[in-house]
Amino acid sequence: MIRIIDATSVPKKGSEARKKNKVWRIHSAFDLPQERFGHFELTDQRAGETLDRIPAVAGEIRLADRAYLQPDRMATLLEAGADLVIRAGWKSARWLDAEGEVFDLLAALRKAAVRGLIDRPIWVKRKRGAPLALRLVAIKKPVQAAADARRKARRDAQRGGHQLSKQTLEAAEWVILITSLKPKDFATADVLALYRLRWRIELGFKRLKSLIGLKGPPGTDEGSARPHVLAHLLAILLLEPFIDELEVSPRLAEAA
Repeated sequence: MIRIIDATSVPKKGSEARKKNKVWRIHSAFDLPQERFGHFELTDQRAGETLDRIPAVAGEIRLADRAYLQPDRMATLLEAGADLVIRAGWKSARWLDAEGEVFDLLAALRKAAVRGLIDRPIWVKRKRGAPLALRLVAIKKPVQAAADARRKARRDAQRGGHQLSKQTLEAAEWVILITSLKPKDFATADVLALYRLRWRIELGFKRLKSLIGLKGPPGTDEGSARPHVLAHLLAILLLEPFIDELEVSPRLAEAA
């Protein structure tokens, strides 16, 4: 089973809530190949997005974006018998080599620039416990995609009011993944193809918000707003197993 982990937000009503960016956060697992949500947890904005918030299923492959590169939580997942494919930034973690020395990820990217591909062992330092022995898979983006990524990095830095480093611009040209999947079972192309499935949850979130009215809860009273959101999430969990039997199927709609 492949499970995509991510979270989306539903805004809370009222000017005070908007000022303080108060939201309902929906932590979700989207199951493939069924193409449906299999787990929800509802919190407010104070609860962070954590990789192990949703219980692991032995044998699953969990896909997640860079916000979920959390070494100690990754260890919990691996101990439960799951595998993972997670996107990484060049300085998302403390990278180590086989001898436990600091691994210069950026230097490795530069060295592989001509080939445009990396697939090698890497270790990730943890706060507690031994480093995680994982696998680094990275591919250089096409020219236009790399230019778009650099442009986005500059725009994000400008909006955030911080200085953009040359190293970040270099790393923006790459898709960097960390996985526990073994090369003998999953070739480089397989790992990359798996991660490309992550966007399917974005379609799921779009359906969640547009088709069943989760653009925002009614009223400002949290006592009624929270049950409203939960009722909609329950409806999704109950209806999605039968989605292919309904007249409007997301897969049929996309094909049309």
